[in-house]
Amino acid sequence: MFAVIGAADVAAQAQKLPGGFVYLRDIDPTIIQDIRYASSNNFVGRPLRGYEAAECVVKREVGLLLKGVQEELALQNLSLKMFDCYRPARAVADMVAWSRDGRETPAQKRYNPSFSKTDLFRLGYIAERSGHSTGAALDLTLVDLKADNSAVFDPNKDYADCTANVNLRAPEGSVDMGTSYDCSDVKANTSATSITAAQRRWRERLVLAMARRGFVNYSKEWWHFSLPGTGRQAYDFPITPRK
Repeated sequence: MFAVIGAADVAAQAQKLPGGFVYLRDIDPTIIQDIRYASSNNFVGRPLRGYEAAECVVKREVGLLLKGVQEELALQNLSLKMFDCYRPARAVADMVAWSRDGRETPAQKRYNPSFSKTDLFRLGYIAERSGHSTGAALDLTLVDLKADNSAVFDPNKDYADCTANVNLRAPEGSVDMGTSYDCSDVKANTSATSITAAQRRWRERLVLAMARRGFVNYSKEWWHFSLPGTGRQAYDFPITPRK
């Protein structure tokens, strides 16, 4: 009886979004969300266009699979943390415009310490069309629920770049994967050899947990996963507050 009611609630929420999209919070509220492009804590330094709420929106099939991943991780005192899910096409265009505006602040440089932001296209870190806009791509990490995850981002603090020691980087409230989220650097490549054995094990643990549900990792970004065959059409509806 309770399962039937829960499914009905999810369906009711999904009807408010196009194309079979749902709020992940309606599928599994235990999955932690830190939607970075709805805040100033990202490589652009401000909320991106279309992010009117800090909510993870995904295709329903993707959400149900993430729920399965979360249930498996919970047995290990771990949780997923979502950094980005569906991304409106207007936000992708916003990223493109940022990369070409000819300006780069020290805070922005933390995310690509080894080269200019104009190289992000050539090196495959930014694309004019993103799989996120289909609702089938995700950026995420792992949280150790037994650890102290209380440190929060301070926009006025001068943090070290995204490849630095975890104690010097901006806090993310998650396990140490060797780099920050959205770090455009070879050290962020999933199979990078320049990270510690412990950091490598965390990455492998995340990739394996996601792979068991059919998700495929993007080799240049340890945090990026997609579900093949789930979404082809790019959307541009804004992410609005969940009712």
